[in-house]
Amino acid sequence: DRFRNRIMFPLQNQFGKVVGFTGRIVPWANAENVGKYVNSPETPIFNKSKILYGLDKSKNFIRENRTAVLMEGQMDFIMSWQDGVKNSVATSGTALTIEHLKNLKRIADSLILSFDQDEAGHMATERTIDLAAAADLSVKILRLPPEIKAKDPADIALANPGLLKNFLAQAQPAMHYYLDKYPISNIPALPAGRQFPNLGI
Repeated sequence: DRFRNRIMFPLQNQFGKVVGFTGRIVPWANAENVGKYVNSPETPIFNKSKILYGLDKSKNFIRENRTAVLMEGQMDFIMSWQDGVKNSVATSGTALTIEHLKNLKRIADSLILSFDQDEAGHMATERTIDLAAAADLSVKILRLPPEIKAKDPADIALANPGLLKNFLAQAQPAMHYYLDKYPISNIPALPAGRQFPNLGI
């Protein structure tokens, strides 16, 4: 009953052994007051703060590229994998943790964040930028042009096969992401002739 009306995804550890399950609510179910994803209870072999979906399949590709593409859900990983993005992993219906990043740090130097293009996704992106900095990982952000009406990587892969890899190759450094999202054009200019010798200006 815990997983009634849910699509089931086995969760493997980095060695490919099934340690738990996650269930995503089906679109036609009455989803009021229930979470979109439900995980197995935690056990001695399943700790959701450490498991990354798809890592058992993608770890060699991540190690080869030294870059991991980080996504939010199982369908994003599956669709992206089918579309040729092999160095990707996804969180499993839970927030990213520093433990996830420590696991990635063993095989990667940088991340490309490809979260949902909504407010929750933007908040997760900013939180992950901070966590990644603490884990000594450099970060780039997938930014979609305005004409692309897609919520997540699965949408892109489904509607435009092959396009996701192009967007990932053009991912922005985290600082550029912040400057675009929070422009400084509204900061007032310094008064004419004002100088700050201690700052060299």
